[in-house]
Amino acid sequence: MVKPVFKTTRPKSTDGLIATFARGEDIFTEGALGTEMFVVHEGEVEIIKRVGDEERRLTMLGPGDFFGEMSVLEDLPRSATARAVADCKLLSIDGSTFDHMLRKNPEIAVRMMRKLSCRLRETDLLLREAVGASEAAGITEVPTPLEAPPVAYGPERLVHIDGETVFHLCAGEETTVGRSDPVTGIMPDIDLTPVDDQRSISRRHSKIFRRGGQYFVREEIGTMNGTFVAGKRIETGVAMPFQDGDELRFGLVKTTFHASE
Repeated sequence: MVKPVFKTTRPKSTDGLIATFARGEDIFTEGALGTEMFVVHEGEVEIIKRVGDEERRLTMLGPGDFFGEMSVLEDLPRSATARAVADCKLLSIDGSTFDHMLRKNPEIAVRMMRKLSCRLRETDLLLREAVGASEAAGITEVPTPLEAPPVAYGPERLVHIDGETVFHLCAGEETTVGRSDPVTGIMPDIDLTPVDDQRSISRRHSKIFRRGGQYFVREEIGTMNGTFVAGKRIETGVAMPFQDGDELRFGLVKTTFHASE
């Protein structure tokens, strides 16, 4: 089996937020990290998914179509490869710009929901075809899903303004901060619901992460009441460094960060 090479291709040239790619050039590859989405301004782009040893074209995109939004919305690696079919110009949109666009024009969010719904149907069809091929080949065993390992927490913590309520950060590099959602069952690593009397915190409010010995906080897209470091509101999608003793405020909930016990 040929293993895919994960890499991020940088545009050869840019003009403001417009990135240009030559025919046959990868815009990004499956598995690569990404911080922006794209809108096709000129040219054509194909979205490719690796299935086994083969690449399958999922869709073709033309002027006005968008792609790469999942990395902006969920901060996850790219789920497919985007490749320029012809010379193209793309509008590059980072998390902060995307959040501003949604707030200013909610119709953009509606269009995206419709497009994502269509893509889900296409992906479902692709999966059905793959399952059908497996059954035809006599492969009927379905792997048992693995249970998620229990979350481990480190010494770093957020202490609520009351001085008594403590929320420890995850032992790994990233910790999500927000409030629980009983409808979807989604739980952030740090659930501030007990101290958020005015429901000022979004379900996916912010993410705290460390890189080496430095700590950062990044506000998630769609957060309504802001994230603040030392009293200063941070820009959505932009990582803001902070240190031991700094005040971090999520919505109306004030906490102080402590790096060690």
